[in-house]
Amino acid sequence: MTQTDRDAENGRDREKDREKEQQRGVKRPIMPAAVPEPVQEQIQANFIVVIHPGSRTLRLGRATDTLPISVPHVIARRHKHPGQSRYEDKCLLREGLNSADSNEQRQSGLKMVDQVIWSKKMSNGVRRTPVSAEQARLYNRQIRPAVLDPNSKVSWTNTSQHPEYVVGDEALYVNPTDCYSVHWPVCRGRLNLHSSSGGSLSAVLMDLEHIWTHALQKLLQIPLKDLKYYRCILLIPDIYNRQHVKEIVNMLLVKMGFSAVVVHQESVCATFGSGLSSACVVDVGDQKTSVCCVEDGVSHRSSRLCLAYGGSDVTRCFFWLMQRAGFPYRDCQLGNKLDCVLLQQLKESFCHLDQDISGLQDHEFRTRFPDSPVLLYQLRLGDEKLQAPMSLFYPAAFGIVGQKMTTLLHRSQGDAEDPHDEHFLLTTQSKQDQSSKASADRKSFPKPGGFEGESSICEASEKSSLGQDLDLGHSQAECLVGGAEAEETASALLSKKTAISQFEGKALGIDKAILHSIDSCASDETKRKMYSCILVVGGGLLFHGAQDFLQHRILNKMPPSFRCMVENVDVITRPKDMDARVCVWKGGSVLACLDTTQELWIHQREWQRFGVRMLRERAAFVW
Repeated sequence: MTQTDRDAENGRDREKDREKEQQRGVKRPIMPAAVPEPVQEQIQANFIVVIHPGSRTLRLGRATDTLPISVPHVIARRHKHPGQSRYEDKCLLREGLNSADSNEQRQSGLKMVDQVIWSKKMSNGVRRTPVSAEQARLYNRQIRPAVLDPNSKVSWTNTSQHPEYVVGDEALYVNPTDCYSVHWPVCRGRLNLHSSSGGSLSAVLMDLEHIWTHALQKLLQIPLKDLKYYRCILLIPDIYNRQHVKEIVNMLLVKMGFSAVVVHQESVCATFGSGLSSACVVDVGDQKTSVCCVEDGVSHRSSRLCLAYGGSDVTRCFFWLMQRAGFPYRDCQLGNKLDCVLLQQLKESFCHLDQDISGLQDHEFRTRFPDSPVLLYQLRLGDEKLQAPMSLFYPAAFGIVGQKMTTLLHRSQGDAEDPHDEHFLLTTQSKQDQSSKASADRKSFPKPGGFEGESSICEASEKSSLGQDLDLGHSQAECLVGGAEAEETASALLSKKTAISQFEGKALGIDKAILHSIDSCASDETKRKMYSCILVVGGGLLFHGAQDFLQHRILNKMPPSFRCMVENVDVITRPKDMDARVCVWKGGSVLACLDTTQELWIHQREWQRFGVRMLRERAAFVW
């Protein structure tokens, strides 16, 4: 007899038993209906969009995609009124370059770079061959371009239908004679707010919304009406502007209509994407460089710093050096966006950090512009290809004067929509310490003057977890107490605040920034982990030889006490043989698949009801 036959026979026997019970009048107890257990919502990764907005490139895609789609983060808007003046955000030009001291500082920085280059021997022990810019200039000045094709296949963007805006590559190729203004909505990791046309918060947010919705519709093939079925993971810098993040989240949930959002930091996602548990993450972007120590998925607040320079500054420095060497494309201008694209390509093709490459080398490049023939140029360069990327370690060579070049993490200024923020926690903590100290004093002998008790209150507040932040102005307000001791405390804190403001005004090289970030970690064990694993992501340091160059500088400058503790300084520039530019986005797609992420979603209804308080409650980091 088969199993099926046995089951059928057993079923018939049970039916006969129930019939006999009914004939004898036996009543079976009525069982309560089973209460279904709550089923956790299953989130499909292909309905999660990961968005990584950069200063020059927007990367987005579904969490199931192998690689994101990369789009120039730019929009061109048609003028609303005839005769309106044209405005264009600059690609490579920036404030602080037109100062009288700018050229002097730039020359001083390049001299330091030259000294370092000539002080080092090549790996075979031989001194580098001296090459002067004059040798290359004599050759390059004689170069005339060769015409490869009289009709370039590159054309201006067709605006005959007068679209309200165009984005991405189409915005780059809008004819300057057309009535369009060009805007880059993100600058140095923050919203690009300025006093000129299109620089208000509402205008920049509108630019972001149009660029992102265009990418979702045209590139990911997601209709806007279906965004209510999708969720979004937004990746933000480690040092972020809270007001800007709040407005972007509101745009995603309310205006664009995503059902839920997770906000996470770039540094932590970089470790996720690289498969590392702990690392000192160095994110060299186009306009900023971030350094942060991440341990077991947690970003150490005290270790975060942001440098206001990146790959675009190296590109501009390389252009200056090529001009000094007689750059044959003499019509090149830093104010022309297509010339900036060309210079970016030349930097990526020619520059390196390999000190074994010495002497003059011949190169060639092509120019392809609308309404112009395709031209072939010959170019001879020497140490310019090494000097430009070395400016990341000697940022005085950028010639930026009067700008804040280093940013540390400061305490929040507060938000009217979030009354229970860290200021509230610090205030209540101080009051609790005050009341407990007062009750303790009543039980003991009174102390003269009361200054000792008040000083203890100040110290307890400073030792709180939130007190580790670097905004000393708030701590100063908390610690002001009466009498001479209060004045002494205030002056000490003021001097500390002045020292930090001077530190923020300086331009640290990448190697010094890494050392400072690691030194800010609390324990020697954490510092040892950070020295052992330095993860470099972003597109600003993708030069041949960068890994060995950075490793050598960290080994030479790290504190002697750690040289015995650290077996090897491992600098990772291509984690898992992955493009370092997509590493952060890849970490966001990994984050979408983690079970712990289910606790981080901010849903649309929650945001509409509670607003920015949801970021403090749901963010995986201290908001």
